[in-house]
Amino acid sequence: MAIVVQLDVMLARRKVRSKELAEHIGITEANLSLLKQGKVKGVRFETLEKICVFLDCQPGDLLAFVAEGPGSPPSRT
Repeated sequence: MAIVVQLDVMLARRKVRSKELAEHIGITEANLSLLKQGKVKGVRFETLEKICVFLDCQPGDLLAFVAEGPGSPPSRT
């Protein structure tokens, strides 16, 4: 199971540059880049909220859950 960050998609839809978002939410471009690449272990709710407010979106627009193949545990329904 994996959480996939789809921030690039939302940035493109909103025609916003990474630099502009980073400045607005108060993080470095380097840290935003790591977040966009999914190379972080976590994100603060405060940061996620700032991103959502700036991009006028929901957390689910930025994050997606993807099962990792046949060995993945069954989903709970």
